[in-house]
Amino acid sequence: MSVRSDIESRAACGVLTIDLKALVSNYDFLCRQTAPAKAAAVVKADAYGLGVAHVAPALYEAGCRDFFVAHFIEAVRLKPYLASDARILVLNGLMPGSEGDCADLGVVPVLNSLEQVANWSATAKARNTVLAAALQVDTGMSRLGLEPAEVDALLAEPERLGSIHVDIIMSHLACGDEPAHAANARQLARMGAVRSRFPDAKLSFANSAGIFLGEDYRGDLARPGIALYGGAPLAGAENPMHQVVRLEVGVVQTRTVPAGSEIGYGASFVAKSEMRLATIAAGYADGLPRHLSNTGAAWFGGVRLPIVGRVSMDSIILDITALEPGTLKIGDMVELIGPHQTLEMIAANAGTISYEILTSLGRRYERRYLSPAAR
Repeated sequence: MSVRSDIESRAACGVLTIDLKALVSNYDFLCRQTAPAKAAAVVKADAYGLGVAHVAPALYEAGCRDFFVAHFIEAVRLKPYLASDARILVLNGLMPGSEGDCADLGVVPVLNSLEQVANWSATAKARNTVLAAALQVDTGMSRLGLEPAEVDALLAEPERLGSIHVDIIMSHLACGDEPAHAANARQLARMGAVRSRFPDAKLSFANSAGIFLGEDYRGDLARPGIALYGGAPLAGAENPMHQVVRLEVGVVQTRTVPAGSEIGYGASFVAKSEMRLATIAAGYADGLPRHLSNTGAAWFGGVRLPIVGRVSMDSIILDITALEPGTLKIGDMVELIGPHQTLEMIAANAGTISYEILTSLGRRYERRYLSPAAR
């Protein structure tokens, strides 16, 4: 450890532990679920905030060869961390002007519109070559992808795809985490109709949730994201994934306040009786949403410590009255995500989803990576 990193370790407001062994175990489990189809890895948004420079190589060593990002800039940043036999696909496709760079890097765009198709085809023709692409169709989410009439136009004018090898046909489930939702079957039927028109292309349809909807949804290449990182793939069901992240935050002060004390910004909490409080060194700037105010909690020694008052930018106040006096001291760490409080629990208390919690975790924590060979 360098002198600087040693100082930063001691200076950090908390510790975010990322268990790469658990990540790899999750990938292995998802591969078994999807077999004989393959499983890619969605590593957009810096691997859901956990650090693509660590996550992608661990998944590659576990056998993953297909990596999805959202933006081309993410593909550029990911490329140095993967071997040449790995494939990077860009879910949002390309902004005009970046096609040449994409081709130079050997990155595969997901084409979502006729404009993107035309631009990628022009790039291929200018290079006198055929370029690979994935083609996304909108089966009912109204977000990205070709509409049915645009698919008809492509097939009616084959020259539009004359310089493009469509390796993958794909779409995205809007309600996959709700297995009983009628939209799933509707999207599956629409996906099947389009796939039949591209018989040589592989099908990529299932996200994390879609993997658990059954074989019909898995296609040839599943695209798990949140499940890799320990998030529950299905709403309201038992989570089969291993927990990947643990977040602990340091205590910077403890105090006792009398009844009637106003606590935090806006005096949104008033002590009904004498209380013992602890202030911890993280807030909404560190990915702990303001909506946790007077709702969420931390844990220490198996005891739930409610958040009282509003979450501040850099600090949160906890009610530690349930602990014996002197139990919690400055420098001690309390659990925000861990064995007692899952991603889904803290997200529910914040009125959000696990994705938002993960991708918001800030850079002021010390990040500790447990290697797949560790533990």
